[in-house]
Amino acid sequence: MQSPSTESTKHGAAAADAAPPQRADWTIDQGWEHYSAAEHAVWKTLFERQTRLLPGRACDEFVHGMQALPIGADQIPDFRRLSDVLMKTTGWQVVAVPGLVPDEVFFEHLAHRRFPSGQFIRRPEELDYLEEPDVFHDVFGHVPMLMNPVIADFIQAYGEGGLKAQRLGKLHQLARVYWYTVEFGLLQQHGGLRIYGAGIASSYAESLFAIDDPSPNRIGFDLERVMRTLYRIDDFQESYFVIRDLEELLELARIDFAPIYQRLERLPEIQPGQLLPGDALISRGTGRHAGSARAR
Repeated sequence: MQSPSTESTKHGAAAADAAPPQRADWTIDQGWEHYSAAEHAVWKTLFERQTRLLPGRACDEFVHGMQALPIGADQIPDFRRLSDVLMKTTGWQVVAVPGLVPDEVFFEHLAHRRFPSGQFIRRPEELDYLEEPDVFHDVFGHVPMLMNPVIADFIQAYGEGGLKAQRLGKLHQLARVYWYTVEFGLLQQHGGLRIYGAGIASSYAESLFAIDDPSPNRIGFDLERVMRTLYRIDDFQESYFVIRDLEELLELARIDFAPIYQRLERLPEIQPGQLLPGDALISRGTGRHAGSARAR
């Protein structure tokens, strides 16, 4: 990772410039039989590196989901086989898309329990950073958590909420909830912090940084605080928000966000590394990494 970037929604920021595929929902065939030996080898490298690193760092729900799915080191998973297991467990399926998709397409899929996954895999020289989510990020990072009924319900509710937020012009605020939970969320478990966010779980460097490094702040999750907080898309997070357990996310799925959007109109946005007097601090970061990045 290099320099900090301005805030953006991960799922649709770059899709506007892409030519739409033939299907209106942007889905494509995974084409599993067309993956090369070299592409399967990249998956194997990434898979083995992360599975060695994550014990003691990933939450129990991630581990259980991984164990229950047809995901292994030797080959890129077949979305059809993943969907068979997911459908029987939580009613989800994995659909292939060419990369980033427009926001409304992304939300429609989530609202109907379809997880849109990139079907391409990064090149060997891109093991540590990729701008667009590939099959490793989407499948290794996200899909195990979809085996958990709480996450399954929460992400569906997020899809429904995203469609409403788009109509209200408040998507930037709701996107921060997704970013700081589904992508970069931590939770308290076994007397310590554990990873449940896919952006951390699928990244070797960020798995170490989020749990072990003294640089970032780790703050107890507060919905309105999160909705005001900007984030980094090209560097490690300066703050991570920590939930007590996954049930806390299900509480968010029942909230009417409309009055919250109205309240937040009068409040300033918060910088990624900024601390507030009312924060429930789990650990105060040194800010060393962010300071070094700005200096560079």
